[in-house]
Amino acid sequence: MLRGAAAGAGAVGALGLLGSATATAAAPAAATTGVRTRSRRFAGKVVLITGGTSGIGEATARGFASAGAKVAFCGRRTERGRAVERDIRRSGGEATYLPADVRVPAEVKRFVDRSVERYGRLDIAFNNAGIQVQKPLHETSVAEWDDTTDTNARGVFLAMKYQIPHLLAGGGGQIIVNSSVGAVVGRPGLSLYQSSKQAVLALVKSAALEYGSRGVRVNAVLPGITDTAMIRPPGLDDATWERAKTALGKLNVDGLGTVADPEHIATAVLAMAGDEFGYLTGVALPVDGGIAAGRRMLLPES
Repeated sequence: MLRGAAAGAGAVGALGLLGSATATAAAPAAATTGVRTRSRRFAGKVVLITGGTSGIGEATARGFASAGAKVAFCGRRTERGRAVERDIRRSGGEATYLPADVRVPAEVKRFVDRSVERYGRLDIAFNNAGIQVQKPLHETSVAEWDDTTDTNARGVFLAMKYQIPHLLAGGGGQIIVNSSVGAVVGRPGLSLYQSSKQAVLALVKSAALEYGSRGVRVNAVLPGITDTAMIRPPGLDDATWERAKTALGKLNVDGLGTVADPEHIATAVLAMAGDEFGYLTGVALPVDGGIAAGRRMLLPES
């Protein structure tokens, strides 16, 4: 099974980027170092994040904390979670890591309840945890299907199930779900991942209608190809990865031609959570460099 970083090996290998002429493309500009925020605009808010120990979840946790929010986040990698917690606190933010597996109902409930107990309320939830399997559909095992849907779809359901009562008790709030641009466009070899991400869009739309009149907004963000362990092969040195990533963006992102940094997605999540978007609900927002817009037409050479 290709999970997390392992999925990247197939993506890069399929492009022939390792040791090929394509890999000689110029390296991109340095990645952004953090989410740009207006000072303390989330002061007094309590934010819960699933899958917050790396990638988009970690970048979002750091972004909310730097903007004044109290952040509780979960994940399965305890050592990594504690390190992120310490780093946020050293930077002057407030964050608490709590170990939890979103596939396990009791652990999700405990994460939500303990977070609210610690910080006194819940205002914003970012349900982000996810995994990826990359292989042809007919070669996929039932166990891989179950694990992917249990994490990506059932995990979101469980988080929302236990978050919504606290949001209602506090007079409202919002939930943002990390789906994927793969929910609206197809990719060979990613049928499990993309079907699970399509499922959460139905949850978002229905929940937005169920709870909007009670002050709870529910939206989804649809990241495109993003520089996380989900696409980067493990053990690949930084210089080789930067060349591969440049080629990956040029080949697959027809709009902006680059791979996103996690901070690009985190910045969008913070924007959606702000008061400026107080009339936004039931929406799936692509943050994908133009992938959802379509592909350019390629003509044969004469």
